[in-house]
Amino acid sequence: MSERPSMEPSDSHPGILVAGGEWTLVHSQQMLELLEHAPDAALDIDGRDITRLDSAGAMMLSRYAVRVGLGLATVEVQPKFQPLTGTVQAICENPRKPKVRNFGLKDMLARMGYAVDDYTREVLALIGFLGLTLTTAAGALFNPRRLRVTPTVHHMEQVGLDAVPLVMLLSFMVGCVIAFLGATVLRDFGAEIFVVELVAIAFLREFAVLLTAILLAGRTASAFTAQIGAMQTGEEIDAIRTLGLDPIELLVLPRLFALLVMLPLLTFLAMMAGIVGGMAVSMASLDITYEMYLSRLHEMVDIRHFWVGLSKAPIFASVIALIGCLEGFQTQGTAQSVGERTTSSVVQTISLVILLDAFAAMFFLEMDW
Repeated sequence: MSERPSMEPSDSHPGILVAGGEWTLVHSQQMLELLEHAPDAALDIDGRDITRLDSAGAMMLSRYAVRVGLGLATVEVQPKFQPLTGTVQAICENPRKPKVRNFGLKDMLARMGYAVDDYTREVLALIGFLGLTLTTAAGALFNPRRLRVTPTVHHMEQVGLDAVPLVMLLSFMVGCVIAFLGATVLRDFGAEIFVVELVAIAFLREFAVLLTAILLAGRTASAFTAQIGAMQTGEEIDAIRTLGLDPIELLVLPRLFALLVMLPLLTFLAMMAGIVGGMAVSMASLDITYEMYLSRLHEMVDIRHFWVGLSKAPIFASVIALIGCLEGFQTQGTAQSVGERTTSSVVQTISLVILLDAFAAMFFLEMDW
């Protein structure tokens, strides 16, 4: 039979309160009523007569001890309850203060230093992962039986064929926008015919490959990270290693080869869709027939622009595949980590693609290609 909690003045000293009975969650209502009518001042609290104590009872004692100017550490209890009262005191009487972010110059520089160090580690990890992937790919190419043809074809369908409608639609619309903007500016000079060169060169050199890479960075890199991250969480990658298989050969190479094949093809389709978008606007708004458009495209636009744009596709494909897979392998094993790494892969891939495109544009400009 349970014993109700009690708190009464000591017979030897009225200022000392003696707590007894069962201070547990079952008697929470009785404990609240007892402490509500308890004195507002006390010299000490003696809890050695408490027969049962749980966290709810210890929290009630802590609140009352603080109210009368004492603390739970001053409440003497049986030795078996002391670890519990110590833990409850640390939580109730010494709450953790929220960390206040300092916006001073010193702290700002420290945060910048940590960010630079983190980015440096990410770059070094990517370079190391690139070397490991190239070594594994070289071994697989010299031994074709190690190539995973079926997974490669599967990923080619996922990253390539399934993305064709989206890539072509967006490229067509961007081609229309560029033609509208070009026509608006060139109309003042009576040079609307130069819209053909504007759209063609812009898409052949830059927009087609850049739009395709950004779309695949958001669509494919995130998928790679989530897939491999889920396998890392489920310890499937450890199981692959236990079976004597290479995760790079099994998971990374099919995705890398699929992107190396499909991204140039998608880039070519994006080029055609962008040029068709420019032609549609030229026919509708500039009175340029499709024969005139195609004739000027053939006469004025050099084929080197096509090869310049297409040459960037394998580089962007490698960046998307490597970052997406690397972030998946770096997942820590929780659902939150999968989400964080997926977000990180998309941000890193898009940022690096745009950065590499900027350097490539400057390089080709200096080389007069």
